[in-house]
Amino acid sequence: MRTVLITAPYMIPSMDRFTPILESFGLKVVIPEVDERFEADELLQFAGQYEGTICGDDRYTAEVIAANAATLKVISKWGTGVDAIDAEAAEKYGVMVGRTPNAFTVPVSESVMGCMLSFARNIPWMDDAMKAGEWKKISGHTLMESTLGVIGVGNIGKAVIRRARAFGMKILANDIIEIEPDFIIEQGIEMTSLEDLLERADYISLNVSLNPTSYHLINVEALAHVKPSAVLINSCRGPVVHEEALIAALQMGRLRGAALDVFEEEPLPADSLLKAMDNVLLSPHNTNSSPFFWERIHWNSIRNLLIGLDIPVGDINSLKAMEKKV
Repeated sequence: MRTVLITAPYMIPSMDRFTPILESFGLKVVIPEVDERFEADELLQFAGQYEGTICGDDRYTAEVIAANAATLKVISKWGTGVDAIDAEAAEKYGVMVGRTPNAFTVPVSESVMGCMLSFARNIPWMDDAMKAGEWKKISGHTLMESTLGVIGVGNIGKAVIRRARAFGMKILANDIIEIEPDFIIEQGIEMTSLEDLLERADYISLNVSLNPTSYHLINVEALAHVKPSAVLINSCRGPVVHEEALIAALQMGRLRGAALDVFEEEPLPADSLLKAMDNVLLSPHNTNSSPFFWERIHWNSIRNLLIGLDIPVGDINSLKAMEKKV
């Protein structure tokens, strides 16, 4: 019997529904206990034991893929980002890498708007004051008065821009690739350099994929251009921000605050200085949270897995229909 390894944390709680479907295709399903993700050494414990996997942000390094070369045919990533998978090694050993493009656009873009509104209207801090027994009116501002800088104008960046425009925000944007002129004109975007965006934006939303050009994109030099009243929002990948530089900038009052869903080390270490900062909003890599969208990703990840195993499969609807039959 062919074996598949399921390590995607968001999918594991639903595997009582999906395991019978995979078994109906003659697959043995192995579901180990996973805390956030598997590091390379944890994956190596299963080397040579499975032909396909549905994974989260597991570290499929060149070493891991090479160790599985004799058996592994497909890595089906639950979600969009595949930066934790060594693409060159996967190609070298003929391992298909599947993913779900545009998977989290709506929940992530709404989370970005929530972060901006929290800072603009001071909602968390007034809540803290009230619960501490203070009747404290903290002055806020509207998003209409503010300029948003979007770094990375892909699916999520575009969704953030559309929502911000509805609030009347002025939009600056930066990307290393050319953006469709129609979108720029329709949304009234000013495309500009990274340095200019950092100097002028009240809110800076990071929406890039993690790659060599974006690693530590926000570093000491970049933060030197940010105005003290600005707020940085990172909902893409932790290593896009040099965390040590960000902490120093926050401590020195180089920017007003930050909203962070992703970090250089996850889970965020217990002794992280970010946890003691009252001008920082933190969440546990969870801006993708939406059972509605998760369901779509569950099924697409299963379909990618089956395709990679050369198992005939129809569209998503035909797969869903199987749930009632098994």
